[in-house]
Amino acid sequence: MPYEEISVMQHRLELDGRERLLVTGVEEVERFDEEEIVMNTTAGVLVVGGTQLHIGKLNLDGGELHVDGAIHTLLYEDKGPSGGQGGFLRRLFG
Repeated sequence: MPYEEISVMQHRLELDGRERLLVTGVEEVERFDEEEIVMNTTAGVLVVGGTQLHIGKLNLDGGELHVDGAIHTLLYEDKGPSGGQGGFLRRLFG
C-alpha cells in the first residue's frame, strides 16, 4: 500500500483592528448574515459576531476565509459528551 500524505489544514485567526479577520483551517461555512458567521474549522465550530459583516474571500479548498466589518465576538462552541455540537447555539435554540 503506497504512503498517502494526509494534509490537515492548520487553524489560525488573525484579527486586524476588529475590522478585518483572516481565518484558516475553515472546512465549511454553515450560515452567515450581517451579524453572525458560523463555520466549522479544524479546531471546532467558530462563531463570529458583529455588525455589517461581509465575507470578502472564501476558499474552502485552501481553508481560508476573510471577514470585513465590525467584529464584536469570536466564540468557539464546545462539543457535547456525545461528540455532537452542544455549545451555545444548542442551548439558545434547543
